[in-house]
Amino acid sequence: MAAATESVAAAPEVRQTQMLIGDEWRDSVSGKTFETLNPATEEVLANVAEGDAADIDLAVKAARRAFEDGEWSRMDARDRSACMNRLADLIEADLEELAALETLDNGKPISDSRAADLPLTIDCLRYYAGWADKIHGDTIPVRGDFFTYTRREPTGVVGQIIPWNFPLLMVAWKWGPALAAGCTIVMKPAEETPLTCLRMGELALEAGIPPGVINIVPGYGPTAGSALVKHPDVDKIAFTGEHRTGQIIMAEAAETLKRITFELGGKSPNVVFADADLDAAISGSEFGLFFNQGQCCCAGSRLFVEETVHDEFVERVVARAKERKLGNPLDNGTTQGPQISAEQRDRIMGFIDRGNSQGATCLTGGNTYGDKGYYIEPTVFSDVTDDMDIATDEIFGPVMNILKFKDIDEVVERANNTYFGLAAAVWTRDIGKAHQIAHSVRAGTVWVNCYDVFDAGAPFGGFKMSGIGRELGAAGLDNYTELKTVTMSMG
Repeated sequence: MAAATESVAAAPEVRQTQMLIGDEWRDSVSGKTFETLNPATEEVLANVAEGDAADIDLAVKAARRAFEDGEWSRMDARDRSACMNRLADLIEADLEELAALETLDNGKPISDSRAADLPLTIDCLRYYAGWADKIHGDTIPVRGDFFTYTRREPTGVVGQIIPWNFPLLMVAWKWGPALAAGCTIVMKPAEETPLTCLRMGELALEAGIPPGVINIVPGYGPTAGSALVKHPDVDKIAFTGEHRTGQIIMAEAAETLKRITFELGGKSPNVVFADADLDAAISGSEFGLFFNQGQCCCAGSRLFVEETVHDEFVERVVARAKERKLGNPLDNGTTQGPQISAEQRDRIMGFIDRGNSQGATCLTGGNTYGDKGYYIEPTVFSDVTDDMDIATDEIFGPVMNILKFKDIDEVVERANNTYFGLAAAVWTRDIGKAHQIAHSVRAGTVWVNCYDVFDAGAPFGGFKMSGIGRELGAAGLDNYTELKTVTMSMG
């Protein structure tokens, strides 16, 4: 793989490593810290305050005070909107710094942080700022001499646990609807990538969001995360991450019957018919799998190609994979950075080993890259069958698996043969085939002749074990409101 040689963005200053509770940046109660690493160099970026149950309890109490006694939930909705828009403006003003900080902590190429993560983060916050004064109920005609109406009220104190693959964007997906609805927040960022979330907390206070509305407690899942889920004064948990963690959270939330929403994993089918625009399908399939080093819950990780164009497609997509540039993610010419951690790198290499041992053909890649950092070469397997581990399990890495199919009925059945149901795509010039796939594949999002097209207005979430509820769009607000019915006698 060629190394990138373009100009390199400056590494940003790490400004904040403490946790935010109420109006105070503070160390953890225990005094513990944990290291956050640069995945490209394996060097320590900073030591971050490590929260646990004691810190979660303080944060929940601050959020409860802010909800019950503070101004946020009772503030004029347009004033909430103004605060959220100011936050978006501050992020936009600091776009270069935040993009570089995201790249430093996560390892994604700076070009992706600039062109995707930051613009989508800003757009999401502005979208939900526009919703703040449009959350309302209905009047309902009922029998008898009564006047009945409904109100949408904020759920209350919400716990939000976000992953490491899109740290800034996941902050916006969680904060946006919660803030618009008038909720208060305790957020636990992923321990691998806490830095941009903490910087966002600084900007939120600067934007005028009152203290206690947003609280941030970095830490580990079994300690800080579990304490947040179990806390009796938390009204709702929103989690994005791996489905097995979702199962743990669901069990722990059962004791207090918390509202929960999950956006979990996927093994998304990406179907290419022989009549497709192959140039577009090859480009879109490469992007749909290798974007963000394959660390996308909706990655097109089961690539079904109709048998009459299979060989040509495979040859051309392998050539594109070989052109990807691995290197310093702060280098503007890099197109693929490292995986997030040594643990993830080793897990992905385990899948590659099993792909080889179970009979798939590795056409390119299949190895780690470089002498430092958690890099894996872009890898393409052909001769993949539905029962192989690489075809059934979520790899979450730069491993493309190509499967051959004969006709539409066969590919629909095989596409649905998974306990996931997050996303899917179809490439065809036949509008009938496009609709048949879109209607038949059980997935929360289906892209037609495109992949990974996101908009703050379009709901996103999964069928089956890929999640509960939806994020983004008007549907995302439902996660953060309670519906109240009021009936008044007119007699």
